[in-house]
Amino acid sequence: MRWFFGRRAPAGAVLSDNRGPWGAGGSDGGGSRDGEGGGAGGSGGGDGPRNPWDRPSRKPGRGLEGGGFDEFLKKSRERFGNRFPQPGSGRPYWLYGLAVFLVLWIGFTSIHRVGPQERGVITTLGSFSGTLQPGIGFTFPAPISSVQVVDVEQIRTISIPGNNTENLILTGDQNVIDLAYSVRWNIRDPQRYLFQIRDPEGTIREVAESAMRAAVSRVSLDDAIGAGRAQIAQTVEQNMQQLLDDYGAGVRIQGVAINQSVPPAAVNESFLRVSAAQQEAQSNINDARAYALQVTAQAQGEAASFEKIYTQYRAAPEVTRRRMYYETMESVLQHVDTTIVEAPGVTPYLALPELQRRAQPAPSQPQEGQRQ
Repeated sequence: MRWFFGRRAPAGAVLSDNRGPWGAGGSDGGGSRDGEGGGAGGSGGGDGPRNPWDRPSRKPGRGLEGGGFDEFLKKSRERFGNRFPQPGSGRPYWLYGLAVFLVLWIGFTSIHRVGPQERGVITTLGSFSGTLQPGIGFTFPAPISSVQVVDVEQIRTISIPGNNTENLILTGDQNVIDLAYSVRWNIRDPQRYLFQIRDPEGTIREVAESAMRAAVSRVSLDDAIGAGRAQIAQTVEQNMQQLLDDYGAGVRIQGVAINQSVPPAAVNESFLRVSAAQQEAQSNINDARAYALQVTAQAQGEAASFEKIYTQYRAAPEVTRRRMYYETMESVLQHVDTTIVEAPGVTPYLALPELQRRAQPAPSQPQEGQRQ
């Protein structure tokens, strides 16, 4: 079967036609062990017994009798219209195998399928040469051209800090807070993302930390842990996008979210006590302000009433004076018993309120037998 790799094996190389365990036999008589003519190993031309190791002779160019590998190849050539090379044609099989391999190689490395959320970045001889849009694209085969598929719609998230560690940041009023936040981003320009920056994700992380520290350093502790967190996140997002655009990173910042903003664990208990004292002080201040507003409003009302009365007094002093006297006496005497005595000989005014009080039964006193 050496002809399978380009050279044909000699006929009869696999099995000899007239070779037994004692060597080759023939009709010319190589001598018989028992002295009989015709050769002990001969297959014909003698009257002696037939050599059991003899095989029937084969025709040149044929395989094993009874269907061997040569017979299988012959049937395969006939089945495919004799388009395979003949054993003695001089065209080896490895050329056809190489041709099939080259066709498959060109097909697999030249045709590329790009998904709807992806872009294919083409490099020819190591240099950027174009971008494949979603669908089926064609390029030169490898290693001339190569395509790197990038998902441009996937939202990636970077959490700072990682592994549940503290991230201490100094505020504008010289306080320290433990801040944890996350950055969401995706790819805007695949070419810049792959070739402009060596480590895009690491660069985004460092830019986020720098922008966050700069934003927190401009606010107070109350803003950093309270209502100012949303404004801080928005400022960090804008600063990050501007800085990454200056770097040409080819990414888009989708948002920054502050997940945790608390004092450090070492001073958390003291901070809670200080916060409680501050809240109590603020509550007292609010009560004082409310009382001050109430007194001020009452004083302003009395002043307005006095101004009104003074205007009327200037217009009619005597009438206004008498009216003020009557109003004052009415407010004073309405809470006391009143007795009016007129000229002598006239029966005085009956004090009805006093009589009514006297007519009411006195509360019953417990008897001595009922006392305990």
